[in-house]
Amino acid sequence: MFYEYLRRIGHVVDLAAEPGEPIRALHLGAGALTLARYIQATRPGSAQYAVELERELLDFVLLKLPMPQGTTLTTHIGDAREALAELDAGARFDVVILDIFSGPDAPEHIACKEFYEEAAARLGPDGVLIVNVGDEPALTLVKSQVTALRQAMPDVAAFAETGMFEGRYPGNIILVGTGRKWSPEWTAELLARGPHPATVLTGMDLDKIAG
Repeated sequence: MFYEYLRRIGHVVDLAAEPGEPIRALHLGAGALTLARYIQATRPGSAQYAVELERELLDFVLLKLPMPQGTTLTTHIGDAREALAELDAGARFDVVILDIFSGPDAPEHIACKEFYEEAAARLGPDGVLIVNVGDEPALTLVKSQVTALRQAMPDVAAFAETGMFEGRYPGNIILVGTGRKWSPEWTAELLARGPHPATVLTGMDLDKIAG
């Protein structure tokens, strides 16, 4: 995976279950299906569901770069929140990945506590909600999303290149919501895997970012 933020999300997915074990993954914002391909490559047999707002983008991607043979992927064209509500009532996922935000002007109906509560309700007992937040140096969107995600889930961590937390430049910060207390072992694993330099903020350290 070329982009650093995708590699960081991939590392979190790696921790969500035993290595190589198939998982159920929901992608809200499909893009080029890079993460779906990664999950298929590292966890064959995984069942994946991808939602994308732009039909032309998804059609183009699947035409030019079809998914690997054997991939179990269901695609849906539409709004992420609406698609979430339309899923089967009993559908549960090991990971839900939100990759929609690309700046301070995030969709209000998605960048809120209520949406995160709806997404969290789709997680299994050990499931994780992964949110990619693209933001400016002031981290206005990151701060609001940390607050919203904390209101919806028991614990939250932020993972990014160290300079992002110092407000040096625009970029991406990965937020991870968990159904139980964040594991220090996960922090150690994510820092070891990079890309470097990396920082993971939780608890009181994350308070400084959230404000």
